[in-house]
Amino acid sequence: MLAAAGVRKQFGALAALGGVDLDVGPGDAIGIVGPNGAGKTTLLNVLAGTMAPSGGTVSFRGADVTRSSAARRARLGIARAHQVPRPFGAMTVFENCLVGATAGGGLRRRAAYARCLEVLELCGLIELADRRADSLGLLGRKRLELARALATDPVVLLLDEIGAGLTDAEAAELVAMLKALRGEQGLAVVWIEHIVHVLVQVVTRLVCMDAGRVISDGEPAAVMRDARVVDAYLGTAAA
Repeated sequence: MLAAAGVRKQFGALAALGGVDLDVGPGDAIGIVGPNGAGKTTLLNVLAGTMAPSGGTVSFRGADVTRSSAARRARLGIARAHQVPRPFGAMTVFENCLVGATAGGGLRRRAAYARCLEVLELCGLIELADRRADSLGLLGRKRLELARALATDPVVLLLDEIGAGLTDAEAAELVAMLKALRGEQGLAVVWIEHIVHVLVQVVTRLVCMDAGRVISDGEPAAVMRDARVVDAYLGTAAA
């Protein structure tokens, strides 16, 4: 459904991505891990359309979207939630969500309102719909970041370290919500996360990157046992 083929990204002399292949099928739940500087967020940026690759292609449902904008990809069904939520603070939770549905998803008024109510309920924000976004705590802002992305009515959801900064209890709430979203919405999810024990509660496939390349891809437990993955994280190959 969403695929990167031989994707490269060069920043001057630095190769942030060195020929990455990634296939995301309908309903897949894929976690991406790796040390800092591995190229994880750069890959997500290329998939979302906020950054153009230096080489390779990105396709969605069989069509080449390599040069398509992030706005165009959002209309096609690719949504992105960022690590640091930046809601429109002076707007209400509902209004923030409505921006996602209309400007991001291209939904018309009645459909946009219905979609917003649906996702606010799914994200546990319906009782806060009339609250200003700048009054929310960190978990609330992360829920709103998810809701805004979901309001575009995506089929693929790209998540960048949305567990960062949460307490264990808040992370558990996030996991429960993502499981419910996958079950009710049938979304494909690609999730970058450093908190691996949280990540593996949701994903069924793990991809490890290092130095701009995929070094392991498969069932989560098998990937975490991979000597190349251990070496990337700890600097010492597994015995």
